[in-house]
Amino acid sequence: MSDKTQAPEAVEVTPQEHKRLRWALILISLAQLMVVLDSTIANIALPFIGADLDIDQANLQWIVTGYALTFGGFLLLGGRLADLYGRRRIFMIGVLVFALASLLGGIAQNEAMLLSARAFQGTGAAMASPAALALITTTFPAGKERNRAFAVYAAMAGVGAAVGLILGGWLTGLDSPLGIAGWRYTFLIVVPIGVFAAVLAPRYFDESERHSGWLDVPGAITGTGGLLAIVYGLSLAGQEAHGFGDSTTITSLAIGVVLLGVFLLVESRVEHPLMPFRIFKSKNRATAFAVMMIVPAAMFAMFFFLSLFIQQVVGYSPLHTGVAFLPFSIAMIISATAASKLISHVDPRFLSGIGTLLSAAALYGFSRITVPEDPASILGSLPAAMGGQGVPIGDGVNYWTQILPFIVLMAFGMGLNFVPLTLVAVHHLRAQDTGIGSGVLNTMQQVGGALGLATLSTVSLHFAQSRADEIAPSIAAAAPGMDQAALSQLASLGAFTEGATMAFFTGAIMMLAASAIVWIFLDVKHEELATENAPEGVHVG
Repeated sequence: MSDKTQAPEAVEVTPQEHKRLRWALILISLAQLMVVLDSTIANIALPFIGADLDIDQANLQWIVTGYALTFGGFLLLGGRLADLYGRRRIFMIGVLVFALASLLGGIAQNEAMLLSARAFQGTGAAMASPAALALITTTFPAGKERNRAFAVYAAMAGVGAAVGLILGGWLTGLDSPLGIAGWRYTFLIVVPIGVFAAVLAPRYFDESERHSGWLDVPGAITGTGGLLAIVYGLSLAGQEAHGFGDSTTITSLAIGVVLLGVFLLVESRVEHPLMPFRIFKSKNRATAFAVMMIVPAAMFAMFFFLSLFIQQVVGYSPLHTGVAFLPFSIAMIISATAASKLISHVDPRFLSGIGTLLSAAALYGFSRITVPEDPASILGSLPAAMGGQGVPIGDGVNYWTQILPFIVLMAFGMGLNFVPLTLVAVHHLRAQDTGIGSGVLNTMQQVGGALGLATLSTVSLHFAQSRADEIAPSIAAAAPGMDQAALSQLASLGAFTEGATMAFFTGAIMMLAASAIVWIFLDVKHEELATENAPEGVHVG
């Protein structure tokens, strides 16, 4: 394939064609909305899912990481499938798989069924998302129509996050006349959206030309399997019954490392690798990829731990929790817009360097939150029927001074990171590598977020369990008639803040490390990014 590409000339669009393109954009937007929506909507429902399906704190994070790992692990394979077998076909299969998985999640009767459904959702998203993006190029003519389609597609990320938070809160707190738990609607609501998009796709999308080639199935299986094994090992390491010295933990981590080693070996030898090593030859691009693995970990951790803290400790309702997170989406849209303008005048190192420092400061701010841990306060959180006052342990936490400022600070940090690092990641790629570069970047984000959350969950569980063991005797002395299960639950609730704040503190250290990587290794000038395409014949690196 030649390195030189000719941009198609803009064409006039007839009214009939304009109507078709409008519907095509609606379907693509709905697919992207589904994928982004399910990254945030379940966060608000986590406490209710855990209580309903008896999922303990150690395994609750799998509701988030299971989706992110399969999404990120199979994302490149999904893009390759679309090239080989037709983008419309893979788009339809992807949204239908996503819809079916959402249905299974909505009717899940136990932990295994729900976690399997989340992994299944990630697989559907890995097919639908790259196919939807590719359909923009094949469906919309160059010029205004295509530019508008890309803008709407990108905007769905911010809209989806905001809608997911509010919708997740509202649905979770819904008192259904059918007796169905509200959290189940957070999964069921996307089922008709997926079916609608799949049914109408043949009418508004033409099938793309198929390309010859091979699927790197061994690479996809070993890469994703290795990541799953490592995350499983990390989740075991945080549990009191296992720890890092446990044979099962060691075995899981070892299997993960071996599988990732096999993945690297496979990628170095196959003709069409999922992750071509030539993508990493540029120091600046490799730096962007590395930082984009760390940055999402901070965002995943903030949503996961803060959602649980605000509901379980502070006592907010699900809807109130969703509204509490809304400033994050608004501030991130503002900061990303500002970064997109500043990047023409300021080097990426300064934007991303400042962004990582802001995120580190936000996480440190969260780590300073404290709540009472004395027996009277903990027992007072019990309902009046059980002898308490029904006052949440974190009733004294002030949202406006202790939570909101750091949510906004985190959002501004994220916006200043994502824009410049994305531009650097795809800068001066050969024409045939732009899709791969974008796919690798998205994969790094999902995988990095999942691995980061697993690591921080391990930290949280370790400190929370240690603290629970310390405060349990004093609670038992204050309530001598309490059974062991209730005592353990109260001690865990009292110690949750200790674990969450230590996770935030560790996340702050991770962001400082990301900042150091940016300041030391990222060396690309803003003038270079102003060049839309690489010079003819320029190869990766």
